[in-house]
Amino acid sequence: MLQAKLAADTPNTETMTTKPLLNVDKVTLRYKTPNLLITATENVSFSVDQSDRFVLLGPSGCGKSTLLKAIGGYMTPVTGRIEIKGQPVRKPGADRMMVFQEFDQLLPWKTVLENVMFPLTTARRLPRSEAEAIARDYIEKVKLTRAVDTYPHMLSGGMKQRVAIARGMAMQPDILLMDEPFAALDALTRRQMQDELLQLWEDTRFTVIFVTHSIAEAIKISNRILLLSPHPGRVKAEVRDVETVRDDPAAAAKLEQEIHHMLFAEQGHRE
Repeated sequence: MLQAKLAADTPNTETMTTKPLLNVDKVTLRYKTPNLLITATENVSFSVDQSDRFVLLGPSGCGKSTLLKAIGGYMTPVTGRIEIKGQPVRKPGADRMMVFQEFDQLLPWKTVLENVMFPLTTARRLPRSEAEAIARDYIEKVKLTRAVDTYPHMLSGGMKQRVAIARGMAMQPDILLMDEPFAALDALTRRQMQDELLQLWEDTRFTVIFVTHSIAEAIKISNRILLLSPHPGRVKAEVRDVETVRDDPAAAAKLEQEIHHMLFAEQGHRE
């Protein structure tokens, strides 16, 4: 086996010396359509530690985004429990900020600076001067200082995602939730954004849960990957210490093949 550790099941949190930041325990999620009751995930358990770069990976329809919404407090589990710092998640909160795939998540009538300041002045109710100082700091971290007075329609897709990341991180949440934030970008911009996200993590060591269906992207940005089965999503395995293979192309390629086999071989699917 590679240096990265492929576990057949999730870690036993009872044996951990420190409590996890996030604990998802036997969570089943369902949602209604006009004609059906859909089970998105079934009996899913995992934990996330402080400063983890934790990736939820699986095929389309396996409940990755639904899990992220439940962690964000936008859905209630049918069974099971979600806790942050030992407290149950019952509704959205400033301790969890989300970054979506869509580029229109910014307020079009506000500048970059105003977009990043907005949740600071509304959710945290900071004085404008303090909110502006924090916003400018995070705008600098995502390398958009020259664009502070620019409106969203004047920005590229990658720049809009940088603004969304700055806005989320400016709130200094316990967890940044990212739902395929780079999926709509071209290949070169996507690679650049992955590198920038890793550099930003090196600077601030924030905790991120990142949803993707790209195995290569998961290996690129994570230290831990949770593999989910096709619909309904169930935990297949967890890959730990992913960063040990990231800088070795041959090892990373081998791990990608192993993950692909685990996710798709039994069903005959292709990524």
